[in-house]
Amino acid sequence: MTIETTTLNFNELGLSEPILRAINDAGYTTPTPIQAKAIPQVLSGGDLLAGAQTGTGKTAGFTLPILHLLNQKPLAEVAKGRPRCLMLTPTRELAAQIEESVKTYGKYLPLTSTVIFGGVNANPQIARLKKPLDILVATPGRLLDHANQKNVDLSGVEILVLDEADRMLDMGFIRDIKKILAMLPKQRQNLLFSATFSDEIKALADGLLHNPGFVEVARRNTASELVEQTVHMVPQAHKRDLMSHLIKHHDWKQVLVFTRTKHGANRLAEKLIKDDIQAAAIHGNKSQGARTKALAQFKDGSMRVLVATDIAARGLDIDQLPQVVNFELPNVPEDYVHRIGRTGRAGSSGAAVSLVDREEIKLLKDIEKLIKREIPKVHVEGFTPNANPEPEAPRAPRQPHGRPREQQRKPQGSSNNTENGAGQKTARNQGRDKQPARNPSTSSAEGRPSHKSGNQQPRNAQGNAQNAPSKLLSEAARHQAMPQPALFAPPSPNRHQPNRQNTNHGSAGRSNTNPNSTHRSGGRGR
Repeated sequence: MTIETTTLNFNELGLSEPILRAINDAGYTTPTPIQAKAIPQVLSGGDLLAGAQTGTGKTAGFTLPILHLLNQKPLAEVAKGRPRCLMLTPTRELAAQIEESVKTYGKYLPLTSTVIFGGVNANPQIARLKKPLDILVATPGRLLDHANQKNVDLSGVEILVLDEADRMLDMGFIRDIKKILAMLPKQRQNLLFSATFSDEIKALADGLLHNPGFVEVARRNTASELVEQTVHMVPQAHKRDLMSHLIKHHDWKQVLVFTRTKHGANRLAEKLIKDDIQAAAIHGNKSQGARTKALAQFKDGSMRVLVATDIAARGLDIDQLPQVVNFELPNVPEDYVHRIGRTGRAGSSGAAVSLVDREEIKLLKDIEKLIKREIPKVHVEGFTPNANPEPEAPRAPRQPHGRPREQQRKPQGSSNNTENGAGQKTARNQGRDKQPARNPSTSSAEGRPSHKSGNQQPRNAQGNAQNAPSKLLSEAARHQAMPQPALFAPPSPNRHQPNRQNTNHGSAGRSNTNPNSTHRSGGRGR
């Protein structure tokens, strides 16, 4: 694969002067290939299907022309809570990143924007939606909650963006997306961005886009050639010691480390801190505030190491990130491409190191087959394994998880939909930090059962392991963003009924009120 370059300047793309001024303030003069190809297509007003890996500058590829279009056709009066542009994205971090980009490039324009996602209090979002709004960036689940409660009016959307559409489908958002599409006006401009093009993505594009333009800047499922990739063979028990050695030996100042599970992320961060290396873990069990703080410290250099699970790292945009480490290889080869895409971004060079145990050899071979190259195995100089490595901590016994069939979440819009979330917040908060770790091959890397559709099968007390899908799903597919309660559910009429936590057949909104319980009610991931 050849690395594409562009000789265009932003002032040749037809963008208005206030936007060019904001681009110049941000220190950019030359567009990336995806920007050079996508911006003219979006400005033409037609639909667009764009293929681009993360880190190619695709966010500016759609925010810049959208800002131009909206500014060129101002409304006489912007309605309250009625956005003209809707940008849908799979995760909170990516949603926040996109809205930050909108503000950065639109700072000299009279356009307004906001972002809404789960995991945080809905009341400030409701207050913001009562004000005039041009651009709304959102995750599907929380947007549906607001739309169903009439807090937001989607009938005025002129431009729709589905960013990282492949991840949204992997995470089971297809039903939510279809419900949102049904709320939009028929006449609108549609932009779909995806790193990969599966059959599901093609089907979605066929139903959504009308005579779309097509741009692509990297071959399907290919790792950037700007990333230097190496493998260190090491037993699992010695990986934490080796990780500490590598950081100190190479004097790495900023390194993003991927683990397969929340449990593994926490243990590695604790080990590095013990070795006087500033580190923090981010994953689904961390509060949004803790995740935001850790990311800010990592960006400003005060935190050397950020340990993350795949979904928690999704959407991170860190300029010139020099180092990525795979503490464990992902189960699905495509996730390796996404992981190392965090470095070598937008033309910068980077390095990706993978720590591989002998039991991971098959995963390594699958990755090499996908990227069509062998990753060199390198011996680590100066590393002497600890004769008595810290043993792997025993996992807590698996607890029964899930609800009986009659208590499973019903599709949005069903007659008792508002009851489904009643009391979930309490149960989730009480059980979140006590949730036992799970076998990553049968459950989410973030501690939730996977589902790619809205219909979940109930689990029995033994985990119903025989019903686990035989086909390996991606880290994203095994994990949705954290379950959130329905935000506006009225109190259950049987709220004060005695012994309600002991019944198995009550309302789906009833929560487990035992503070020591590890049970957590389900809900749509945000």
